[in-house]
Amino acid sequence: MPLKKKLSVFVGLLLAVSLNTSYIFAQDTHSHETSPTTEQHSADHGNSGAHVEHKGADLALWSVIPFVIILLCIAILPISPHHIAHWWEQNNNKLIISGVLGGIAFGILAANGWTGKIYHTLVFEYVPFIILLGSLFYISGGIVLKGDIKATPVNNLLFLLTGSFLASIIGTTGASMLLIRPLLKTNSERKHVVHTVIFFIFMVSNIGGSLTPLGDPPLFLGYLQGVPFTWTFGLFPEMIFSIVILSIVYVIWDNIQYKKETKIDIKKDAAAAEPISITGQVNFLWLLGIVLSVAFLNENYIPAIKHNPYIAFVREAVMIGLVFASFFTSDPKLREHNKFTLGPIQEVAYLFIGIFITMIPALILLEAHGKELGVTQPWQFFWAAGGFSSVLDNAPTYLTFLSLAKGLTGATDVHQILANKEWEQLLKAISVGAVFMGANTYIGNAPNFMVKSVAEENKVPMPSFGGYLLYSFGVLIPLFILITLIFF
Repeated sequence: MPLKKKLSVFVGLLLAVSLNTSYIFAQDTHSHETSPTTEQHSADHGNSGAHVEHKGADLALWSVIPFVIILLCIAILPISPHHIAHWWEQNNNKLIISGVLGGIAFGILAANGWTGKIYHTLVFEYVPFIILLGSLFYISGGIVLKGDIKATPVNNLLFLLTGSFLASIIGTTGASMLLIRPLLKTNSERKHVVHTVIFFIFMVSNIGGSLTPLGDPPLFLGYLQGVPFTWTFGLFPEMIFSIVILSIVYVIWDNIQYKKETKIDIKKDAAAAEPISITGQVNFLWLLGIVLSVAFLNENYIPAIKHNPYIAFVREAVMIGLVFASFFTSDPKLREHNKFTLGPIQEVAYLFIGIFITMIPALILLEAHGKELGVTQPWQFFWAAGGFSSVLDNAPTYLTFLSLAKGLTGATDVHQILANKEWEQLLKAISVGAVFMGANTYIGNAPNFMVKSVAEENKVPMPSFGGYLLYSFGVLIPLFILITLIFF
């Protein structure tokens, strides 16, 4: 059977499974025999009473096997023998693996009464997640930074610092997609570039998004839970400390690598230098629209969402509209200049649908048995939330540890936590851990994978999953130890 036909059948099966999930969920919602214990969804709708998830039976530890396998696929297949690695490079094959493992996890969850959780994860988390990332990815792809400044350590650092502070304004995805291509263009004459992309992921795709709820998904979810918009400004000391340390390490590292470049490449870089200019400025307007829709199209400003959470999808509708606005108002040559393709966002969409489904058992087990971990102190919350955020999506992990903090303190809402200085330290530790340690792996935060994909499209030989860990363990873990000693 031709590959396209196989994929058509596969996607059809996925749609059938999704429709079946919706039907089962609807039946569960109206059944009089469901469990009296309910759990309100919280990803984008806080404490809304209109949509509840009925809890299922306790899960066995082995239920996380599909999640472990998908992580192993991401880690091992890219460095497998050539024919296997080549097969894995195709996004459609990633979708097949993601769908098969997601289907197994689906069966485990459905058999144990967690169909509502599946429905909630797909509809209220995965769909908004992909639409937000896709919108930022597409719109920012229509902004062209022309020119080619010399790829010196100082100029590269300016890229990293600019992106780090932009990340809190237009999000880590927006900042990453806006600057990664110009950074790669600037360094196109150099041979030693991998470390620059790695530090870009550390600083721009993660740590830089810690100052506002718009910067990173966990902080936005905290905002919807009742954390004041300006509270995250208080994370500035941890953020600036980390950026300064990473900047120092990067400049030293890049100076060493710069000296390894050949004289011919240095001359080519100097000869290709031209002033920086920006075209496609209209897309900044559409990016602003994304920011405003995320900030204001929620239940804090549209009370009806509390009674019908589906109304919140007006936000996603606006985002899709802004994508079309970008399409119709941007010269197609702009994206051609950026070598723009949908490959990176397809890779994220295909892999993360599997990750979102297979990680559900892990999150359920963590929420049910989190207290058994013995996590009680701020530094423990920092490392636990950060550690899990490294391999789970950091947004639901943030919410899980926020629930754990509420249970530990006896608080019923975020405002009670913020009213107590000691309890507030727990929330700060969770926030910093979830955002900062999302940089530990490619899957800790979605922009990480997108930057990796764009870099590989531009012929940068990015390290494998395990190779990336060597960078994060060597650079970030010592930094996080310092943060622990100083702040927690």
